[in-house]
Amino acid sequence: MDLRYPIGTFEHTGEITAAQREQWIQDIAELPERAREAVKGLSDEQLSLPYREGGWMLKQVIHHMADSHMNSMIRFKLALTEDTPTIRPYYEERWAELNDSRDLDIEFSLQILDALHRRWVALLHTLSDEDYAKQFYHPGSQETTRLDYNLGVYSWHGRHHVAHITSLRKRLGI
Repeated sequence: MDLRYPIGTFEHTGEITAAQREQWIQDIAELPERAREAVKGLSDEQLSLPYREGGWMLKQVIHHMADSHMNSMIRFKLALTEDTPTIRPYYEERWAELNDSRDLDIEFSLQILDALHRRWVALLHTLSDEDYAKQFYHPGSQETTRLDYNLGVYSWHGRHHVAHITSLRKRLGI
């Protein structure tokens, strides 16, 4: 198993059906509890372990999910209210090195995920097929991304990072 991608990379080709979107929305709805379960009972010392050699500490993974998913929700709202907006990229690896990501209690980011995902899921359930076809432009990758595809990316993203934590726990028996 590639420790960087314990569930593999995100892949989806072809049409995205309403049933597929519902599964991805369910994954997003379940992420906060899955993240909370993944770190349940871990000590501060264990939360400071990297999920792999050269990787982020477990606490950085939790804080990163909050940062990344906040950015994704904003990108959804921009795409829903503007015509193919250019989104603002950010250096996630630099954000992960800031003191709040390295030192702050993970409970704060777990609470962000709880509230953010409730709100995000509520929004996602109101979107039409036309809404999911809306897109944004990422100047870093120079790609235009549809909201339905981005929904899949974030379904994967949460499961991917939870697997970083759970696979380390399994390897170490913690």
